[in-house]
Amino acid sequence: MGAIDPERLQVHVITSSGLVPGRGHVEVANAAVEGGADVIQLRGPELSDDELRSVARLIARSCRRADVLFVVNDRIDIAVAVGAGGAHVGQDDHPETARERLGPDGVLGISVATREQAVAAERAGADYVGVTVFATPTKPEAIPVGLDGLRAVVDATSLPVVGVGGIDPSNAREVLGAGAAGVAVVSAVGGAPDPMEATRELVAVVRAHASVRGG
Repeated sequence: MGAIDPERLQVHVITSSGLVPGRGHVEVANAAVEGGADVIQLRGPELSDDELRSVARLIARSCRRADVLFVVNDRIDIAVAVGAGGAHVGQDDHPETARERLGPDGVLGISVATREQAVAAERAGADYVGVTVFATPTKPEAIPVGLDGLRAVVDATSLPVVGVGGIDPSNAREVLGAGAAGVAVVSAVGGAPDPMEATRELVAVVRAHASVRGG
């Protein structure tokens, strides 16, 4: 597909289940859509295939109604099956073949940690790359590269870069200031007392920064 508008990638909410009792992926996604998120990413490694497909269908429907981009984490097969807008894959998910599996029209995000991986992702047909900036308990296996590592990736690729990991309204400006086109959060929304309001707060911070940077 053609280059994606970076403004469509400013605020990603990655769904979670269990951060707040009784609040699952669909509830988090719906609250984030209402709060103005640009992208909803379903990440449900604890779900069975049937559960994941069912949840993905519900979220895809909500996102289509609101014209919000919906991507499925890791599971390109599920993304294609439910008509999601795209998929996001990691380095262990064969990113070099992801575009072929997703098809030409879906939005493809690839997680990277180095300049070399960013260059490879661009060559593989990614539309954006994700970088773990700060340590996060929601994905402890992800190695944070810090703001300097984020800058290195930004400098290495012409693709929009999305920062993820330990991000909330208090440090989102730092991530954007290091060159990220957008930020992605899990617990800052999924674990918040009011996930819709938490999304709105993050959106306000990101939009304000983008306005200053654009002006």
